[in-house]
Amino acid sequence: QVQLVESGGGLVQAGGSLRLSCAASGTIFSVNLMAWYRQAPGKQRDFVARFTVGGNTNYADSVKGRFTISRDTAKNTVYLQMNNLSPEDTAVYFCNTKTGPNLGTLRDYWGQGTQVTVSS
Repeated sequence: QVQLVESGGGLVQAGGSLRLSCAASGTIFSVNLMAWYRQAPGKQRDFVARFTVGGNTNYADSVKGRFTISRDTAKNTVYLQMNNLSPEDTAVYFCNTKTGPNLGTLRDYWGQGTQVTVSS
């Protein structure tokens, strides 16, 4: 089992910044692909940013150039730096990891989510 604990959400004005953190604990394998998703009220959960198998990063088009995903592998922690926030970024942000001993045996885990609210 893996536990993911997010922190750093809150209320911010448009144009402001927030930094989310997600700490993973438990049985974490050598393959550990961490990512961020978000879910706005009444909408489906959408991909925001992630690390790929090769260690590169992917971003949703809506956040490119504004959000940055980073990680501290020693701490099994992933971060999401969010700059130039807009009300459209308001959502519950979820940390996700896919972990396993190899790519064929990954298991999916989710955090409880952290609320980000951007006022206009």
